[in-house]
Amino acid sequence: MPGRIDIALQWFDHGRGLELPKQQTAGAAGVDLLAALPSDETLTIGPGRRATVPCGFAIALPPGHEAQVRSRSGLASKYGVAVLNSPGTIDADYRGEVKVILINLGEEIFEIRRGDRIAQMVVKDVLEPKLEPCFHADSYGYRPHRSAHDALKVARQRCWKTDWVLDVCHQRM
Repeated sequence: MPGRIDIALQWFDHGRGLELPKQQTAGAAGVDLLAALPSDETLTIGPGRRATVPCGFAIALPPGHEAQVRSRSGLASKYGVAVLNSPGTIDADYRGEVKVILINLGEEIFEIRRGDRIAQMVVKDVLEPKLEPCFHADSYGYRPHRSAHDALKVARQRCWKTDWVLDVCHQRM
């Protein structure tokens, strides 16, 4: 099926018995991540507090990909609970346990139990950036007694191969 990618997953002992991360609907962009807490334990996150929640597995992403850990909209809207570093990035060369840093921005204590859906993970392609220095002290064309329009023209001539970044903000008043 187009649009699928094979990802190796290895369970840790504390994650065994949980469901595999999966899409909840056919059109879902991500798979839900579940809390791999002991069955007799409840993790509480107080208002304004954060906690790192284990998911009980490690993944091996193919080169050229990343996994983004994102908040679940239901938890954010109902309880004010979000992924703190959203989106959290899992790099292709990371082989440790997948964990989710949650923050409670709500006003009530939030409780997490084993198997609760705590976040979602979306796998994306990654482009390798090739950065080239091109800026000079006057890269943006600023000079006293010059208009902003003249500065914009100089910036385009010196640094930008495409104008899309500069055109976003450029409007004549």
